[in-house]
Amino acid sequence: MKNFWQKIPRPILALAPLAGFTDSAFRLLARKYGANVVYSEMASATALFYNSQETLKLLSFEKKERPYVVQLFGSDPEHFAVAAKIVCQKIKPDGIDINFGCPVKKVLKQKAGAALMANLKLSRQVIEAVLENSSVPVSVKIRTQSGKVSALDFLQNISDLPVAAVMIHGRSLSQGFAGPIDLAMIKEAKKIFPGIILANGGIEDLSGMKMVLKNTGVSGVGIGRGALGRPWLFKTLKGKTDNISGKAKQVFAVAIKHAELVQKQKGKRGIIEMRQHLAWYMRGLSGASQLREQLVKVESLRDIKKILS
Repeated sequence: MKNFWQKIPRPILALAPLAGFTDSAFRLLARKYGANVVYSEMASATALFYNSQETLKLLSFEKKERPYVVQLFGSDPEHFAVAAKIVCQKIKPDGIDINFGCPVKKVLKQKAGAALMANLKLSRQVIEAVLENSSVPVSVKIRTQSGKVSALDFLQNISDLPVAAVMIHGRSLSQGFAGPIDLAMIKEAKKIFPGIILANGGIEDLSGMKMVLKNTGVSGVGIGRGALGRPWLFKTLKGKTDNISGKAKQVFAVAIKHAELVQKQKGKRGIIEMRQHLAWYMRGLSGASQLREQLVKVESLRDIKKILS
C-alpha cells in the first residue's frame, strides 16, 4: 500500500470534504491554487452497497486532482466493507476517508457522521471493515466532541489500528459550524495518534493558519467553508501574494472558469448547482446582494457570463 500522506510537504493543505461543493470542478481549482490533497463530497456507503451508479458518478475525478481521497459515510460495517472494495476497484483514489463528523440532521438520523463517532464500538467496527477491504490508506474525520465521546476517547479506541491520517474539526457536534475552535484538544490528540493530523474549522487566512499550527503542532490543515468562493485561498496560505480577493474583475474570471469546468463535466445540471458557488464568489464585493439575486437564477453559462460582464 502506497501511503501518499508521508510524501506531502508540510504543512499539508487539504481541501476538506463538503457535500454539494467539493465536486471535481472545485477540486481542480483547489489543486490549481495549491491544495496538496483534495477530498470528494461525502458519499453514502449504503448507496454503493446497493450499487448506486449516481454515487459512482459523484466520485469520478480527473488525474490532475491527485492525490484524491474519497470520503464515505454510513453506519453499517458490511456496507462500508463492500463500498471500500467498489471504490478501490472502480474509482481508484489515493485514499479513503470515513466521516465521523457531519452534524447534519438527516445524516445523524442514519446514526452516521458525528452520531457514529459517539458509538465507540460500532465506529471501530466500521474502520476495521474499511481497513480490511481497502488497498489505499484509510483516514478519518472527527470532531472534538460528540455526546460523551471526545476526540481523545475516539482516538484511544482505535490507537492500535493502522489509520493513516485524522482530520479533526475543532468544534463539538453541539457547536455545529460556529463558535471557538478547541486547539488544546487537537494538541492533546497528537499524544495519542502518531500519524498525520489535520486541524479543520475556522481557518480563513494565513495568520489564522499559522496560529493554529503553532498552537497544535499538527501536520497541516483542512480548509472547507473558508475556500468557498475563494479557491485561491490555498495560494495565499502558502504565503504568496493575493491578487484576487476583493477585486471584482479577477474574482469574476475565476468564477467563470469554475462555471466552464462545471458546464463541461455536468452540463445544465451543473450550472444549476453552480448557483450556490456563485453566491459565495460575490462575498465582500461591491453590489454583492444585487449580483446574487441575479446569479441564483442562472440557467446557462451564457447567463453567468452576461451578468458578470
